[in-house]
Amino acid sequence: MSVLSKASVASAATTSLFVLLWSSGAIVSKLGLAQASPFAFLLLRSALALAGLLLIGPLLGLRWPRSRSGILRALGTGCVLLGAYQIFYLLALNTHVTPGVMATVMGVQPILTVVLMERQRSWSRLFGLGLGLGGLVMVVYQGINLGGVSLAGMLFALLALASMTCGSILQKRITDNPMGTLPLQYLAGFALCAVFAPFQPLHVEWSVSFLGALLWMGLVVSLLATLLLYRLIARGNLVNVTSLFYLVPAVTAVMDFIIFGNRLAPLSLLGMGLIVVGLLFVFRKPALRTAEA
Repeated sequence: MSVLSKASVASAATTSLFVLLWSSGAIVSKLGLAQASPFAFLLLRSALALAGLLLIGPLLGLRWPRSRSGILRALGTGCVLLGAYQIFYLLALNTHVTPGVMATVMGVQPILTVVLMERQRSWSRLFGLGLGLGGLVMVVYQGINLGGVSLAGMLFALLALASMTCGSILQKRITDNPMGTLPLQYLAGFALCAVFAPFQPLHVEWSVSFLGALLWMGLVVSLLATLLLYRLIARGNLVNVTSLFYLVPAVTAVMDFIIFGNRLAPLSLLGMGLIVVGLLFVFRKPALRTAEA
């Protein structure tokens, strides 16, 4: 096997592992929220992830930023990407937004990234952006007006989408030792959750299933999957990396049906389809033009 093919296989394996782990997040979080309040679950999950990162950080060779600007940038990114995103995500799930609908809303992130990152867009991309936006509108309409989801639930889902998109863009702009910012970012995310926790109900029903959900979210998703995401962001084009999120809704929807028995309504399925087709147009490579004689 050539060096190039080995690198391709390793890249495909990393990408597949990330998609599977990230897709499980909504499912396992839902299981955890059945036995704990959102902020209690989030605080325990964040503390576990931070402790795990501090333990393995030296083994990974993570170096904290030395400059004041680097430290402030890391803390700000952590507040958005690991604080606000997780808070809004869990609040959405706790207000009866199903994991499948939640993943579909988050699947719009690649389109938002294109809108915010690229100034020049072809007609193909603009058409894809329009399809993706139409798909999101269908999912939100289905959730609020037909699916019994509260307006607050969908608002939390959209705020989670905005936080993840902005946080990824902020992380991509950290070019000096991006992986070394992780401990500070986890600390910022935990601190943000701790600030709001006293104003929220905190309760936990300890059980084997809850401990399993907590360990999975704290160590596997919050730590391993996030490390994979940061690695992908650091080494790849942000728009192409975030395109991985369009795979998450389908995988999560299958898990949601198998575990909870939730089916996506026809309008939500149509919306998901439009999002996927829109992404195909957004990321389609332009055909090469033959040189004129």
